Amino acid sequence: MDKNAQALANEFQMKIEHVSNVIEMLDEGDTIPFIARYRKERHGAADDQVLRALSERLNYLRSLDQRREEISSSIIAQEKMTEELQAAIENAKTLSELEDIYRPYRPKRRTRATIAREKGLEKLAEAIYSQDPGISDLNELAKDYISEEKGVLTEQDALDGASDIIAEMLSDDAQIRFRVKALIRQAGFLRSERAKEGESVYGMYMDFRESIKNAQGYRVLAVNRGEKEGWLKAGIEVNDEIAIFDMVKTRVKSGRAAAQFLENTVRDAYQRLIFPSVEREIRNELTDAACENAIGTFKMNLKPLLMQPPLKNRVTLGFDPAYRTGCKLAVVDETGKVLETGVVYPTPPHNKKAEAREKLNAMIRRHNITAIAVGNGTASKESEIFVSELIKEHAGVSYMMVSEAGASVYSASPLGAQEFPEYDVSLRSAVSIARRLQDPLAELVKIDPKAIGVGQYQHDMQPSKLDEALGGVVEDCVNAVGVNLNTASASLLSYVSGLTNASAKAIVKYREENGAFKTRKDVKKAPRIGPKAFEQSAGFLRVPDSENILDNTGVHPESYDAAKKLLLALGYTLEDVKNGRVTGLVEKFRALSDAEIEKTLGVGSHTAKDIVEELIKPGRDIRGELPETMLRADVMSISDLKSGLRIKGTVRNVTDFGAFVDIGVHQDGLVHISELADRFIRHPSEVVRVGDVVDTVVLSADEKTGRISLSMKRCAAGK
Repeated sequence: MDKNAQALANEFQMKIEHVSNVIEMLDEGDTIPFIARYRKERHGAADDQVLRALSERLNYLRSLDQRREEISSSIIAQEKMTEELQAAIENAKTLSELEDIYRPYRPKRRTRATIAREKGLEKLAEAIYSQDPGISDLNELAKDYISEEKGVLTEQDALDGASDIIAEMLSDDAQIRFRVKALIRQAGFLRSERAKEGESVYGMYMDFRESIKNAQGYRVLAVNRGEKEGWLKAGIEVNDEIAIFDMVKTRVKSGRAAAQFLENTVRDAYQRLIFPSVEREIRNELTDAACENAIGTFKMNLKPLLMQPPLKNRVTLGFDPAYRTGCKLAVVDETGKVLETGVVYPTPPHNKKAEAREKLNAMIRRHNITAIAVGNGTASKESEIFVSELIKEHAGVSYMMVSEAGASVYSASPLGAQEFPEYDVSLRSAVSIARRLQDPLAELVKIDPKAIGVGQYQHDMQPSKLDEALGGVVEDCVNAVGVNLNTASASLLSYVSGLTNASAKAIVKYREENGAFKTRKDVKKAPRIGPKAFEQSAGFLRVPDSENILDNTGVHPESYDAAKKLLLALGYTLEDVKNGRVTGLVEKFRALSDAEIEKTLGVGSHTAKDIVEELIKPGRDIRGELPETMLRADVMSISDLKSGLRIKGTVRNVTDFGAFVDIGVHQDGLVHISELADRFIRHPSEVVRVGDVVDTVVLSADEKTGRISLSMKRCAAGK
């Protein structure tokens, strides 16, 4: 039995056979979305998040095993391997623990200890450290090591060199390092103080102290950033004497001639070698944990943002607000095709409202526009009021504020230039804003997730880890929704299970040259789509106009026969599914036992249930319907915000310490975690998520700093 499979089964509380199956499928190249959706019987219907976490832990354990082998090989090559050491290596649970074990055997740079060894003082160090009761005088012992040739001129020179060697031995002692780390984790503090004069955003960290065991991730990252920018001096604070006393107690035998000498050496080892090294490791641990938490927060925020409901079958006007350069306009049809672009100047300093109104009225009538997407950036409030007044003249036209986060990144990207070479950067932003309202997922996948702005300290994260985590969220969202094979961009297709950037581009190119795909299986005609790619991707591709209604569902082609058998057994046909005549299908299916399902259909009950769900609502979009738009015309700027003012807002970001809410001014307001609910909550995500429309009350608004403090609990309590 694979020891990693057993470890993962224990950690994730899954059956060993399910974990073994997942490992086997991953090794065969199956993707997480495919495994989660179409191999439920093999893993017990674990969801995609669990499977992704399991995959990450498997990679970690395999890296640990690889490092274990490398360390063992190195120590064996040095002819220093013992049974006890081998057991310690085999039992190590983390990379950090492994590296501590390997530390004494790792090739070292030139240190005070190596210089002392070159002078022939290693045996003297070993004799002193043995604390043999037969040794009564260290100076007498050291005389034998005096050598003018080697630069050891006196007994003290010899003893100083021996002390350096012993200090390094103590520093390399895995048990000592373990105990010092345990002390710091339990009783240490993260400390920061001012490094230079001046005003900065790090005011609260100029004299900051927080226990290591309770250190909040966002504060760790703030201290790190403040230190990096030169505003703070930071480090770990702990009672050094406790650590030194513990080392003396466990390594020095009282009453021996070497006792005082070794106590002094212990102090030197701790202050010069052990603490600085362990301090770095503990701070790295804190940073790693903070980064993992921050990445988790980013993932948590990104999913609801990507899964916002689309606005389908509406000709949409994208309105990108600005002051001096004018507001950019882009009209897109129901499929996202650009029909017209333009610029108007209704905002200061131009204030050409009449001219702008005339131009927009003509656009609305010419293209039968029924929705307007207004960006929430600079000049958004003035633009919103202008648009809200304008649409009163047009029945059936509505508008919504849309987050601009990342729009400029897309507009200036090679992809933006490739899609719209005829438009300048600002007009591409207007197109992106319009399309975000029509289909947020399809548009946002074109933007680096880090640029969407729904995390905390994302630019301090290790790029590869952040990209992998966020890419996984986008992948899960895209595959959960499904992709129209005949309209999807290469950017969107690249996130489909089993497809790559190259194969996605190949599909789009084939579609452009040969016309729309008539069925799912036709995608195999495109270059780079082999049997494995088709198996992994087919279930997530949709062909709405296919003659086979199953091509517009989440039923995988490998299960088409099972779907037909199911319908036949229950008295229905594919034509009934196509025309919505499947009343009673669920009830009839529930009457079947698992054994009957498997015997009749040749598939497991999980797969059969999924098939039924798809047959009930073919072509459905799990993102649901767009919520009612929200009009806010009572706030112009931060200067209009008064304490006690009640105002609706949209949650734009959720962090460890609270939620940022767009209330219609250029700056989002913060609802601190303490103001989210009148009950104890561990994390803001228990109360809100990105995209929620919430009622708030203004606590304070500072024009100078741009900080807005809001409360939800006081609003709910009627205070």
